[in-house]
Amino acid sequence: MQISVLILTLNEERNLPACLAALGSIDDVHIVDSGSTDQTVAIAQRAGAQVLYRSFDNFASQRNFGLENCEFQHEWVLHLDADELLTNEIRSEIDALPDTQSVDAYRVASKTMFFGRWLRRSGMYPTYQVRLGNRERLRFQQVGHGQRETTPPERIGMLREPYLHYSFSSGLANWFVKHVRYAAGEADFYILLRQGKSQDAGGAIAQRRLKALSRRLPLFLRPFLRLIYVLILRGGALDGWRGFLYAAMLSIYEAMIAVLVYERLLTGRGLSNRP
Repeated sequence: MQISVLILTLNEERNLPACLAALGSIDDVHIVDSGSTDQTVAIAQRAGAQVLYRSFDNFASQRNFGLENCEFQHEWVLHLDADELLTNEIRSEIDALPDTQSVDAYRVASKTMFFGRWLRRSGMYPTYQVRLGNRERLRFQQVGHGQRETTPPERIGMLREPYLHYSFSSGLANWFVKHVRYAAGEADFYILLRQGKSQDAGGAIAQRRLKALSRRLPLFLRPFLRLIYVLILRGGALDGWRGFLYAAMLSIYEAMIAVLVYERLLTGRGLSNRP
């Protein structure tokens, strides 16, 4: 299968060169940039990528904008972020896919890389997202801080090979800054679910069930339970000090969500007005 690639960027001069290099022979590359002030756009253009600009509001709208406005050469589009890298194995698997498809999209797993090592257990592997899809038949909707596909589950296949996710490549402080924003999105979604104004959608069935169960737990318990789940039930302690550190970070993230939900419920502030 021949594919095009769509990459979302914002000040990614540090990550983008490696992301582009890992594409191998894939040469139809498109960037949707959110207003980078560093060398991101120049790096993309030097590599031959086509660049479009859109002010960021959420991931789903950003990806849908790319699907609707980029001039792709191929029918199938792989969605990446700049801190994600393809391996030789996943490129070979995609190359071997038949041109005639019985599905509209594929779920793909990622390996979370942390201080040079794969977080085999604490990184929640394998967690799947729809990342490869037909440019006409795949669209996304925003759920919490991330996007979910609108494609019916029976029209989604699954790739065996994962890609690599270097989500800490810009430093741990940057990770926390981003996750404050993500926690606000999750808090908004929790309130919408509580009010019956939204429902979870998309994702693999097991992932949806696990998230639904976690949302029924008392908010103040979730940081502690997340720590226990990652370190003991998932075996994250076997990842060594990296596993303990990452588990602590995930627990802090759960605490962020809980605090923001309580703020909304106790003050009546309602949903955030995040850009």
